[in-house]
Amino acid sequence: MNKTGTDTVTSNFNRTRAVRLALIVLALALLAIAPFFIYPVFLMKALCFALFACAFNLLIGYGGLLSFGHAAFFGASAYLCGYAARDLGLSPELSILFGTACAAVLGLIIGGLAIRRHGIYFAMVTLALAQMVYFLAVQARFTGGENGMQNIPRGRLFGLIDLSNTLNMYAFVVAIFLIGFAIIHRTVESPFGQVLRAIRDNENRAVSLGYDANRHKLLAFVISAAMTGLAGSTKALVFELASLTDVHWTMSGEVVLMTLLGGMGTMLGPVVGAFLIVAMQTFLAEVGSWTMAIQGATFILCVLMFRSGIVGTLRKLFPREAEPAPRAKSTKQE
Repeated sequence: MNKTGTDTVTSNFNRTRAVRLALIVLALALLAIAPFFIYPVFLMKALCFALFACAFNLLIGYGGLLSFGHAAFFGASAYLCGYAARDLGLSPELSILFGTACAAVLGLIIGGLAIRRHGIYFAMVTLALAQMVYFLAVQARFTGGENGMQNIPRGRLFGLIDLSNTLNMYAFVVAIFLIGFAIIHRTVESPFGQVLRAIRDNENRAVSLGYDANRHKLLAFVISAAMTGLAGSTKALVFELASLTDVHWTMSGEVVLMTLLGGMGTMLGPVVGAFLIVAMQTFLAEVGSWTMAIQGATFILCVLMFRSGIVGTLRKLFPREAEPAPRAKSTKQE
């Protein structure tokens, strides 16, 4: 590549970075003003599920691992966060950290058992182990059984900020979402994320290059479980409730739908899918059971017309600019 070509690619790359920065600023501005125009509880629920979907997408979109048991981490962290806040009297930030840490440990256990299998066998093992967690949630006394764990206090953040105030709680949820999203984005863009994608595309070749595939997949599973736990713990504080719905297998199905609808293997796809599904559940609640039919029809339409999901299709229509080539290589060619 000659110098002119290199300068052109570099200019395009810088322009792409500027556009990306502008979009980030716009997104932050929208999050800041959104609660003044849209019901804040809806926004908080959507952000919790968006983080849940992003965590699941890390596993399936970048690791090629389809888990049907992610509701185990979402629900278990909700219960444990609620237990820490209500029964142990911990502050909200410590309760969320407790629920997230427990989800990570549970992910290490379940992932260590499931990672030995591939394809549909991996998915079935995660589903079976998640059902065991569901059984424990039904039988344990502190969970409240079918009534759920109620009256979970939001508390005071760092002993100063009263989270019973809706706007304070919304700001806290936004901060947690941004932190979780940044962790997932950094994981995907790191050398670890590159190796994970190589394992997804051709595991045998990655192993032949010296990479420990099982170790990388297990680490991705644990990170995904931890971020799912972060979402579940936050949701428990938002609604002051943890129920069996959070740990039921249908919750695992919902997050699969969110990810596929928005665009698997994209960073923003799960966020779009989560907001769309939560919006349907919220604003179409009056039609009762027809909500599921509408969700199914939307999914079928997406599969037929947007095979890569909403965001994935937009990426194909508007491809990103090429990154600049290494200068050392271009100089040598000249």
